[in-house]
Amino acid sequence: YINMNYEKIIKSIKSKKGKFNGKELDYVLKALDSENSEHKEIDWLLNFEESFAKTVGSKYSIAVNSGTSGLHAALFAAGISEGDEVIQPALTVIMDAYATIHLGGVPVFVDSDKSSWNIDPDLIESKITKKTKAILTVSWFGLPVNMEPIMKIAKKHNLLVIDDSAETFHAYYKTQFSGSNADIGVYSFENKKHLTSGSEGGMVVTNNEKLATLVRKFAGIGYKHMTASAGRTHLAKSTFQDPNYFRFDTIGLNYRMNSISAAVGLAQLERSEAIVNRRKSNAKYFIDAINGCTWLVPQKFDNKLYEHSYYTFAVLYKGDEIKGILWKEFYNQYKAAGGDGFYGNVAIPYLEPALLNKKYGRILLERGLCPVAEGLQQKVMAFKTNYRDVDSCIKQANLLKKLIDKIGRK
Repeated sequence: YINMNYEKIIKSIKSKKGKFNGKELDYVLKALDSENSEHKEIDWLLNFEESFAKTVGSKYSIAVNSGTSGLHAALFAAGISEGDEVIQPALTVIMDAYATIHLGGVPVFVDSDKSSWNIDPDLIESKITKKTKAILTVSWFGLPVNMEPIMKIAKKHNLLVIDDSAETFHAYYKTQFSGSNADIGVYSFENKKHLTSGSEGGMVVTNNEKLATLVRKFAGIGYKHMTASAGRTHLAKSTFQDPNYFRFDTIGLNYRMNSISAAVGLAQLERSEAIVNRRKSNAKYFIDAINGCTWLVPQKFDNKLYEHSYYTFAVLYKGDEIKGILWKEFYNQYKAAGGDGFYGNVAIPYLEPALLNKKYGRILLERGLCPVAEGLQQKVMAFKTNYRDVDSCIKQANLLKKLIDKIGRK
């Protein structure tokens, strides 16, 4: 038994600096009180899915228990099976490759654009073979991928495009919500993401009814009565209580989101613009801090075509070659000055011990496959933007500014 001071906990949750200080607690309590006649009719998953679809501008949304399971379901819907090749970026997390491999597919890595760091559309077509079945893009650090040329390539070769939008929410490419402009978009609600459903969760969106149905069935253990539409189709008890009723027509997994997570996610979604705008605003302090610095270079993009959502504020570090200060030395100097530190880019997936020097199909995963991405990975610095206290963010940006001035901006 744990002695709980509920008033103190509620006050902390509802505080100005609280992460869940909107309607999250209220919705969770109602979801937990589902036996109460007043609240039992609320379908939290249905509400979350329908609201999410409306927000991003897609016809269908399917809630899942993580972004990774969403990727798995999306690739299943795309028909990936043994030996099928999935083109994907080298500068990303390993989960994109994992989802491909678990279906028997082959991850085919494409190098990065030197300016945006996202997948380079000019390199995609050379990787397409008779075995290619899909292109999996990733909008990295909150910058949407250059989707228009990729969709043209996909249409030409009859391929499906899946966008991993785990780090982009309320980011836009040519006025389109990032992720909604691919055949399938996948979002993550892991605790550090723009919006969270409590700790883990995800959403898959599409405008294609067939794809939506396949995603929902795969993520819902393969129940045959599931459809593309939000929520779940309810059957009369007289139907499923019959011993001759057969429930499953698809081999799937239990990737369903629970009602409590959906309740938290819905409350976060209702104030998602404000949550993301805070990250965008925080990024501006770091943008100002590096202004004129030749050795800290941010992602480059045309702000008339792209709207960055700044999951983090990422820069390319060139201080080693220009100032003779190694990446780790600069990190230690920033920490010593009182900085929170910053993140390095996750390792290139095929260089992780789980994949390195293994062969999938015709592809041997080894160092040197994507030299631009491998070089970028060693030099990226990603600064936090999810400060809920703007003064803390300003302090961190000022510490960075002072350190740059101390070293010299040129």
